[in-house]
Amino acid sequence: MPRKPDEYAIHLFLSGGHKEEVRFSTVQEFQKWYSSDLIPKSDSQDFISVPIKNIQGEYMVVRPANIVAIRVEPIYLSSVERF
Repeated sequence: MPRKPDEYAIHLFLSGGHKEEVRFSTVQEFQKWYSSDLIPKSDSQDFISVPIKNIQGEYMVVRPANIVAIRVEPIYLSSVERF
């Protein structure tokens, strides 16, 4: 039985060489943000909000046109499979 990731680290590579990481609980949660917020404004220089759920009181905004690459990394918090 394949293991299920505990969360997903999303690496945003920005023009200018900067890199940011945000985490999503499920890949579907990321896909929803990606398709509803990021893709429709992909050429925009206006800021959009990036959800940061694991850090209370912080938020991040980014210009969609400055995102040059996205890497999705599954995160497993345990090395032992538990049923």
